[in-house]
This record gives sequence, structure tokens and C-alpha cells, in this order.
Amino acid sequence: MRSNRAYRNVARIVRPFLFAVTRRDWRGGENMPKDRGFIAAGNHMTNIDPLTFAHYLYDHGFAPKILAKSSLFPIPILGPTLRATGQIPVYRNTAEAGKSLQAAVAALEAGECVAVFPEGTLTREPDLWPMAGKTGVARLALTTRAPVIPIAQWGPQDLLGRYKKLFKPFPRKKVTVVAGPPVDLSDLYDRPQDTVVLREATERVMAAITALLEDIRGEKAPTERFVWRSTDGGAR
Repeated sequence: MRSNRAYRNVARIVRPFLFAVTRRDWRGGENMPKDRGFIAAGNHMTNIDPLTFAHYLYDHGFAPKILAKSSLFPIPILGPTLRATGQIPVYRNTAEAGKSLQAAVAALEAGECVAVFPEGTLTREPDLWPMAGKTGVARLALTTRAPVIPIAQWGPQDLLGRYKKLFKPFPRKKVTVVAGPPVDLSDLYDRPQDTVVLREATERVMAAITALLEDIRGEKAPTERFVWRSTDGGAR
């Protein structure tokens, strides 16, 4: 675990809170490597699931560096906390976009756990299944050849619904988090990082996360992955 004092101080506050409001079913910790940096890739359903995701990783011995929207960093209290704990801002559609990849690569090379939500935002899939992911996770994985550990979680949406403001801590909610074995991307390492390769790698990651979530939920996801499109018709 690579945590600084600020990270440990935040954990002392957040962990007891999460212990009080959740019943945890955590599995698959043996799939996360202890001897090298890795990418933890998870599904994203609600604004509170970064906390449950980080809780799972932290209690398995990792202090994750989460790729978070840059718009969160100017927010009072939250922003300084994110910076102090070493979280990585994602600058979307700006000249600084490359800084996120550089920071994540450096963290992985230093043996850190880098946590990402490949969808880039809360899923728009009506039943909360993972939607099509963005290619940032693929670019990071193929650049560093770091293992990508798929992680699915289910239950945080009962604490705080998607785009809801009412937090429902009681009765305690069951939160299930399961990590799977590394996604095999080895056949893509030496290929050019063009659109076809990046999309293939991304879909492999999303398929692995979805398979874990199917097992947790005991049902099958839709056969066609949901693609969120903006109002101007462009895929997001």
C-alpha cells in the first residue's frame, strides 16, 4: 500500500462511515497483484460508488489513485482532499488531456494501483448495466502493459440512486464488490494503437466487468451494449 498521511486521515473518517451504512460482500481480492502496479477498472452507477470502490481496494491493501473529473478539483474541501491524496485529474477535451495519461503511467510505473471507470461517467443504461467504455483505459493498459483487473460492484445505487440527491444510509445496504482475473490484452501489445485496437481492448475490459456483474446480479446483461450519444448525435 502506498498511502500518505492525508490518505490515511481520510480513510480514518470514510471507512467507519462506510462500515456503518453497508454490509459488505467482497470477493476476488486474490486476483490483484501485490508485486507491481495495476489498473483497477470498475463499473460506474452512482456518485457514491467511487467511495465503495476505493474502500474495497484500500481494505485489500491498496491506496488507489483514482482518475477523477478535473471539474471536481476546484470544489472547496473536496478538491484539496483529492490533491492531497494523490488522485489524478482528467482534463477532457483540452490541451491538458495528455497530463492525465502521463500521471497515470507514472503511478503505474511506481507500483501504484490506478483506479478507472472506463465508461467515463455514470452509466446511462436503463438497468444500470455497464455501457460502452471510452478508450482511455485501453490506451493506458497498452502503453504500460500493466495488468487490468476488472471489478464489478452492485449495491451502492441503493445508498444513493443515479443522479439522486437523497442519501439512504439506513437500513444498512449490502454492497457486493468482486474482482476478476486480469483481462488478456497480450495479443494487442505490439499492434499500433489505432481505433480498431483501442476499441477491441476497451470492449474486452467492459465484457469482463459485465460478466462479473451478471454473476453478482444473477441475470444476463443485454446482448447489445448501450452506447450513450449526446444530443448532437455524437457518441460519448
